[in-house]
Amino acid sequence: MSFGSSPLHRLFNLRLWSLFIKEFHQIRRNRRLVILLIIPPTLNIILFGLALNPTFENLQFGVVDYSRTSESRELVSAFTEGLVFKTKGYYASTEELGQAISRGELDAGLVVPHDFADKRARHETVGVQLLVDAVNANTATITGGYAARIIASFNQKLAMSQPPRRQIADPNSANAAISMTTNPAARASVTPHLTLLYNPGLKSSWFITTGMIGLLLVLQGSVVSSASLVREKEIGTVEQLLMTPAGNSEIIIAKVAPIFLLLSLDIGLALGVARIVFGVPVRGSLVLFFLSASLCVLCGIGLGMMIATFTRTQQQAQLMGFFTNPPLALLSGATTPIEAMPAWLQPITAINPVKHFAIISRGILLKGSGVDVLYPQLLALAAIAFVMVSVSAWQFRKQLR
Repeated sequence: MSFGSSPLHRLFNLRLWSLFIKEFHQIRRNRRLVILLIIPPTLNIILFGLALNPTFENLQFGVVDYSRTSESRELVSAFTEGLVFKTKGYYASTEELGQAISRGELDAGLVVPHDFADKRARHETVGVQLLVDAVNANTATITGGYAARIIASFNQKLAMSQPPRRQIADPNSANAAISMTTNPAARASVTPHLTLLYNPGLKSSWFITTGMIGLLLVLQGSVVSSASLVREKEIGTVEQLLMTPAGNSEIIIAKVAPIFLLLSLDIGLALGVARIVFGVPVRGSLVLFFLSASLCVLCGIGLGMMIATFTRTQQQAQLMGFFTNPPLALLSGATTPIEAMPAWLQPITAINPVKHFAIISRGILLKGSGVDVLYPQLLALAAIAFVMVSVSAWQFRKQLR
């Protein structure tokens, strides 16, 4: 084979390089494509590094102090000296503490008994109760480990601060002497009794599954609605619809309603899989669950419509989805607890519909919570759905003119 027809010659052919450079210039002129190729990967890498944090800080901590002595306050201070636990408040009874954990206001709680100071004075072992929200099995396990280390350190500090107990031998004995008891086990110590609420078996699948339902509904809604609307723009049927007597609002409703009904079937499918495969309990109202899940579907459809207004082809819509979907997943608390994220990043999750539905889903299925507890998340989810659908419909209506 001559060099003129060799693959090396074809590779360095001037016409090939000209086409190669032409394609680069074409990509450079397509600013949307350049932005989608640079910004989403950068932001996603940053979010992965910040959101997927294995350490925990500022876990909301409640206290029931029946003792109300300087000794009990010393134990509470031992829990809050570090960055792990942050005391949110004191409660009058164990029942009030448990209700606060059920509402999601607290991650853990400490109950100090009445005889805490008396038993310490008598150098007896005293038990304290630690209540942990075990909906997230991973968080509960880590919280229990933190608490055990804090109490172990507290016991060590307690043993070092107490003077050794003196034992005086019989004075009539010829070998009369004073012995010093230095064994820390013989001194006062604190023993934690860990109580795991709502998920005593510490099944991680319960936490992940109840969070993934909302995430899948939003992502499915955005993908299906954006693909449907962008395809209409590609093949030109949108222009044909404009020639009909139907108004813009009627066209939008006619496009959104079938997608909403089809995606609503996924709610029952997702719940059935969670119940049958993973054994997720259903302790609350199914009507409330389906209502909140429907709002989640509307959020996904609104997101998909918004993507469709900014893109012209399905390839662009897919790239835009790569820009929106990972942040939705990472900043939702669906798979990793929000408490593990940096403090400045946590308020941003308030505009994420998946976050609110994850709280609602876990509250209904695992805790049996009702509207009286979950109404803040329901109102937030309804507001997000209304804003997203309204803005995207308004933007899409502008393109129909």
